Amino acid sequence: MRRLLIRPGGIGDCILSLPALEALRADYTEVWVARPNIPLIRFADRVVALSDTGIDWLEIDPHRAPPSLLPTLASFDSIVSWYGANRAEFRQVVYALGLPFVFFAPLPTDARCHATEFYLHQVESLGAQPRSAVPRIPCIPQPDPDQPYIVIHPFSGSPKKNWPLARYRDLAERLRKRWIVQWVAGPEEPLPEARRFEDLYELGCWLAGARLFIGNDSGIAHLAAAVGTPTVVLFGPTDPAVWAPRGDHVHIVRTSQPGMPMEALEVDEVFDAVVKVLDR
Repeated sequence: MRRLLIRPGGIGDCILSLPALEALRADYTEVWVARPNIPLIRFADRVVALSDTGIDWLEIDPHRAPPSLLPTLASFDSIVSWYGANRAEFRQVVYALGLPFVFFAPLPTDARCHATEFYLHQVESLGAQPRSAVPRIPCIPQPDPDQPYIVIHPFSGSPKKNWPLARYRDLAERLRKRWIVQWVAGPEEPLPEARRFEDLYELGCWLAGARLFIGNDSGIAHLAAAVGTPTVVLFGPTDPAVWAPRGDHVHIVRTSQPGMPMEALEVDEVFDAVVKVLDR
């Protein structure tokens, strides 16, 4: 069977979906994802940047779609898509074309269910048999020569999920009395002293060599957990029961009441949690 998996979304969305995507592996598996996420898909026969496919044209004007798009889609026996699930016009077009699409909601609709479990339940309806409910990205650790080091990523996809940078700096100063601290940031994130990686897989290999990762509810926190790095993740307005990274070495520090702003977390509280993990 030839199967196409279409998974839009950010880094965290992609990683949380990995067990479900891997459970759908076929004789030939192609995956279309956001360009930055391409290096994270290790199981597929081919991975393509979703933005390069021209699939948006199917809804806008199918006659203006790239000439290769429809033959490519028609070459698959199964197309499982988290793209277009909420767009009735798109669904109508692909069904009218006779394409073998199955659509799934891209975001959890059950507040009591962890996102990874939500995606697994979706694909189980197709007969998929997941091997694991924990996202894993196999990699060979590529640590810095100076070890052990702690990595801090003080950003996320939403300012409301960010613990104040000044508190991260305070935390880093305390930790530097015993450990080396490294900062990491994405291309558009304003932190001059931070390490930056163009390739997320290379970032993952570097994170895998760290003693500990500390960060907000972000895609990079999910990446750290997926490569097996002990991870401390700070939560405030978002719910860790749904969005926390998964793994035996993931530790959550959350506000005393669900939904509180990140400013409610004090440096002492986070420092104590980090030291407990480091001293194990």
